[in-house]
Amino acid sequence: MSSSTNRMFEPDSFLLGTFASNCSSGMTVTKVPDRWDNSWANNLRLAKLLDDAGIDFMLPIARWIGYGGETNFHGSVLETMTWAAGLLAQTRAINVFATIHTVANHPVVVAKQLATLDQISGGRVGLNIVAGWNKPEYEALGLNLPDDHETRYGYAQEWFDVVTALWSRTESFDWEGRYFKLKNVLSEPRPSTRLPILNAAGSEQGRKFAVRNANFLFTPAIDPARSKHEVAALKEQATISGRSVDVLTFAHVVCRPTEREAKEYLQYCAQTHADWDAVDNLVRLQFAHAQSFPHDMLALIRDRMAAGHGGYPLTGTPEQVAEGIISLYEAGFRGTTLSFVDYVEEFPYFRDNVLPILEAHGIRRAQR
Repeated sequence: MSSSTNRMFEPDSFLLGTFASNCSSGMTVTKVPDRWDNSWANNLRLAKLLDDAGIDFMLPIARWIGYGGETNFHGSVLETMTWAAGLLAQTRAINVFATIHTVANHPVVVAKQLATLDQISGGRVGLNIVAGWNKPEYEALGLNLPDDHETRYGYAQEWFDVVTALWSRTESFDWEGRYFKLKNVLSEPRPSTRLPILNAAGSEQGRKFAVRNANFLFTPAIDPARSKHEVAALKEQATISGRSVDVLTFAHVVCRPTEREAKEYLQYCAQTHADWDAVDNLVRLQFAHAQSFPHDMLALIRDRMAAGHGGYPLTGTPEQVAEGIISLYEAGFRGTTLSFVDYVEEFPYFRDNVLPILEAHGIRRAQR
């Protein structure tokens, strides 16, 4: 693979993307009728809006069953590899990630799928690796979730080693590993450029995996002061390992002309009409099987789960939302995803009123 000019690797701009537009209700666990409809038509409309505005990437969530509650939050999800293929074929510059569960997708198949997407897009596809954490999803697939993170990430490591071998070797080879026994494999075509690799990790084993393999480690931002130390520690850990890893986070946007309007809408969606049964199912599963969020912040996280799946809140006027994004930049994050209650309806206001502030501050380049 040649060195990439992919915009995800360009160092002079704070990265912005969207998260979970392929999922019903997006990132907001709400019952309001104007919540996000994750239809293909809406995703394509959104992708074109983002592409025209110079937004850097779209990141999906891979789900196989919903979280219950009145809305069965994330019960409807567009599969991420095919979703990415469709969006990449109809956009010009934006990166689109496929989110892949290692246990549910064979590495030989995934290597070829991503190489195909590389050709479709001219080098704009990314890979988000999920080692697995959600026990009911394992059960839905007829699989057992290992109780220990060492086994999950051991499997994920060999899985990714197979993928990278397929992308780098030019002659057929055998693979005799702990989890994979392969005979006479070769992957043609191979990606033409370096694909951005993303991994969300909270456990010690997960972060070792991310530091070893990913270009971007994805982690929550509880508050910028706390995050500043965490990001610095993660980057130092990567440096000690001889690698450079950037850190991304995720945020939820409610942006209105006045602070009062924004707070009232957030109250309406994420308190008065939150799907609390689904929120509690989501929190219970996260805390039982994953280590994405610090357990000392449970009460705060429950509210944030309703508003934006635990994302950093960006609520207020365009100036206040921009200030929140700048605080993430100053904490050391390389970028953030954004979610909205209705992405297509709300993003244009963000585009027209927040992006110019970020550009004037010097953390985004004008691209429109």
